[in-house]
Amino acid sequence: MDGEGRVGNDGVVPDSGDRSDPDPTLTWIEGTPRLACDVFGGGPPVMFLHGIGGGRVNWATQTAAFPGFTTIAWDARGYGASDDYDGDLAFTDFADDVVRVLDQLNIDRAHLVGLSMGARILMDLFTRHPERVATLTLCDCFYGFRSSLTPEKQAEFIELRERPLRSGKTLEDLAPALVESLLGRTADDTARDALTRSITALHVESYLKTLRATVSFERSDDLATFDVPVQLIFGSDDRLTPPSIGEELVTLMPNARLHVIEGAGHLSNIEQPVEFNRVLGHFLDGHRHAAAWITDQARDA
Repeated sequence: MDGEGRVGNDGVVPDSGDRSDPDPTLTWIEGTPRLACDVFGGGPPVMFLHGIGGGRVNWATQTAAFPGFTTIAWDARGYGASDDYDGDLAFTDFADDVVRVLDQLNIDRAHLVGLSMGARILMDLFTRHPERVATLTLCDCFYGFRSSLTPEKQAEFIELRERPLRSGKTLEDLAPALVESLLGRTADDTARDALTRSITALHVESYLKTLRATVSFERSDDLATFDVPVQLIFGSDDRLTPPSIGEELVTLMPNARLHVIEGAGHLSNIEQPVEFNRVLGHFLDGHRHAAAWITDQARDA
């Protein structure tokens, strides 16, 4: 089955490729920690990975927007409905979790879409499991905490996120300044409300673990090996990861192209969903059959 089919709660890929279900199916990925995913539609699989202050709900304007594809949006470990976990976080744990999702849903290769932290997870995944990657869409991201961000941006990243929580502030206290730092000039109240809700829903201890793991992230030496098609999407008003990082990535990756969404900030998919979906849809359509399900024959071999 070359890229076609639909996955159900039991991990089976039915033959039907229609999109008759009006709502996504909440699917649990077993293991430790247990992960929550929304699965919707039929066709080649596309998986969406949220940012450090988000959850699967951040992809609400994407999961139903691509007829002919099966869309999967997860809550990463320690986020949303997914379980928290004991001990420290190694950033590579996230990539291992992505493989666990693909395995349980019977996906051989997926189109993978990540924003910010989600994009960093995908960079890490590709260096370790390139055979599971059909295409990459990397949005509003850096490729190394120290190599991509200026010292001022590194300090601001921690100042706005970790330090207030360590000093006794709540997520509700944290949200207003963080929202203002992330959104672009065209963001409306819908985008502001969506981002505020995702920040205030964070699991504090898991969020702090993720922040600690993020500062050691570095993939600049690996980017030349990324030989799959890569779509880069950046917001013109993104102050954390400006389009200049996307321009650098185009020179560092052999098969990457960049689209800048005018007026969008760091949450380009939430702030400008119509333009974001147009760009992503065109890219996915051009590489539709690069993604593939694991067939019954392959599983039994």
